[in-house]
Amino acid sequence: MVRVIMGVKGTGKTKQMIELINAAAKSESGSVVCIEHGSKLTYDIHYQIRLIEAKEYKLENFDMMKGFISGLHAGNYDITQVFIESLTKIVGADAESPRVEEFLDWLNDFGEKNGIKFVVTISADASLASEGVRKYF
Repeated sequence: MVRVIMGVKGTGKTKQMIELINAAAKSESGSVVCIEHGSKLTYDIHYQIRLIEAKEYKLENFDMMKGFISGLHAGNYDITQVFIESLTKIVGADAESPRVEEFLDWLNDFGEKNGIKFVVTISADASLASEGVRKYF
């Protein structure tokens, strides 16, 4: 399952993400991971959440992100939820790129096969999202 939170800067995406992450820390029986762009969530999320600063791993495109997520799962089969803060900023892509939709479809398939839920934020006007991205709203 994939859920996308999309909006321009200042629309409350990060606040909503923090609330979802902290709720997951209390309710999930498995491991919860948060991949972030920058280190702005460090003091706002529960200490049990595995917080990963994406810049340290130079995830420069969607293929690298797929490999990274696959590697996380290979190293820990107990992951039940992954949060990705600012997806397009992490991979350096335009929010209107067809690659965003392809990646979200891959995430959805990967999550269904492995029992992982994904929540992704994208910084862009939600009205510009394609139908393929909107289906994850």
